[in-house]
Amino acid sequence: MNFSYEKCGDYLIPNLIPDPESEGELRKFGLMRKSYLENHRRGIYSGLLLLDKLKEHLLMIQEQAEERLDLLVEQMAKQEGVTEQLKAQNQMLWVAKIQKFGFGLKSKL
Repeated sequence: MNFSYEKCGDYLIPNLIPDPESEGELRKFGLMRKSYLENHRRGIYSGLLLLDKLKEHLLMIQEQAEERLDLLVEQMAKQEGVTEQLKAQNQMLWVAKIQKFGFGLKSKL
């Protein structure tokens, strides 16, 4: 944060100018992390908020969680034999199996 002051009578009043926020939108995993920090790790949440690092942290956690989910879906698909050949032969079955992996993993998170 950048600080500057404005003189108002005999007092100096700070003009708080926040740094620009990190680019990106918080989705499911970022919002889940934020809720967890707010409710269970209040000190960490307050520290990140005061240092203006909260959104950067949430975006990093979100990216890691989405990468992990993609990796797990890919591994489960390989284990169950869900291949590009199945996709070419029967798209509806392929979609159903892939969604089953995704939904099953998301519900466990």
